[in-house]
Formats: sequence, structure tokens, C-alpha cells
Amino acid sequence: MKKSNDTIKIYVWEFPVRLTHWINFFCILILSLTGYYMGTPLDHSIFSKQYIFSLIRFTHFVAAYAFLMSFIIRLYWSLAGNEHANMLQWIPLTRGQVKTLLNDIRHHLVLDIKATSKIGHTALGSFVFFILQIIFCFALISGFAMYSIKHPGEHMRVVGEWVQNTVPVDRVKSYHTMVMYTFLVFVPIHLFMSLMNHIKLKNRLIGSIISGHKLIHENYEKSPSSK
Repeated sequence: MKKSNDTIKIYVWEFPVRLTHWINFFCILILSLTGYYMGTPLDHSIFSKQYIFSLIRFTHFVAAYAFLMSFIIRLYWSLAGNEHANMLQWIPLTRGQVKTLLNDIRHHLVLDIKATSKIGHTALGSFVFFILQIIFCFALISGFAMYSIKHPGEHMRVVGEWVQNTVPVDRVKSYHTMVMYTFLVFVPIHLFMSLMNHIKLKNRLIGSIISGHKLIHENYEKSPSSK
């Protein structure tokens, strides 16, 4: 923790949190681009040795496995990391947490970012990221369910093959595609709110996901949920 003028520099986001954040970002970008191509081929090989579609599929599958490992690492670090990495704090379980979440929603609707300031995630941000982890899980299960059709094996029974016996494959594909569009809606909103937070609070939020440090005003008071 370092002081500078009326602000305090605090180490908030640990390295595994930042690492998985950027792995997720690039994986979602690659998975969305390659997934869209796989669903609606935009080009075809001129020569038989080009194997464009096979290369796209391979890239998609590599990104999927990287995304899976990032998800597992982030779950582990939720238990091993600091208080700001703990996903259990993202779930509004008490009446006070629900009230704080509703207040956060109200303030964000009018872009009153200062009223929601916290060292780590805000109540709304925490809840959104909790929902996002569920979507991540659904994306992985539905994706590996389709992958297991042509790649059977013991490990596939655990990560996705069992879905085939529950939900028709066409419906799984539709749900998986809906997840992609959900990501495409979430990303610009996430970038906008992060930029607003960065500008209004002057807390270097955007830079913090690279360095791990945020700037907090000295007169900041911890909320009960952050103690």
C-alpha cells in the first residue's frame, strides 16, 4: 500500500485473477470469431490442401481447452486468493447485500458511479460476474457436449457427453450460439462501465487489470461487506 497526495495505491487484483481475465478475453474473442465461422462458413478452400475449415475448428478447440483451464484456475484462486478474488462474496445472500445490490443498480442506471465505489468489485459488478461464471460453465458444457459427438472418450463423459442423453444436439447448438451473442453484448457494456469508473473515480481501474493496483481516496470508508 502506497500513499500519493490524497490517494492510496492498493494491490487488489492478484496475478492469477489478472491472468485468467486476459485469457478469458482472448479466448472469448477467438471462440466467437471461429464459432461464427463454423456456424456460417464465410469462405471455402480453393485447393484441397488448404483445409481452412479444419484449421478454424482446431483453433476453436484449442481456445476451448484454454478457456476450460482458465475457468478451473479461477475457481481455485477464489479459495486460495485474497478477499477480492473470493467468488462466494459475489452472491447476495443477506438482506443487506440484496439492498446494496438494488442501490447499486439504481445508481448505475443514472451513471452515479461515485456512490457505488468499493476497493474490489461493486455489489452490481460482483453479481454480474457471478452470473457470468454460470454462463462460462454453460458455454463449456454445451461446447464439449457437441465436441464429444466426434471425439468420444472417458473424459468426454464427464465434460459433456452426458448432455446428449438429456438435450437434443440441435437445441444444445442453439443454446451455445446464444451464449456467444450474450458475450458480444456483455463485452461493450463491461468496457463502457469500466471506462466510466476509471474516469469518474480516477482510480486507474483499467490499468489495475494489468498492474493489479487501484487508487483509493484516503477518506474512503470500507463497506460492511468489504471488511
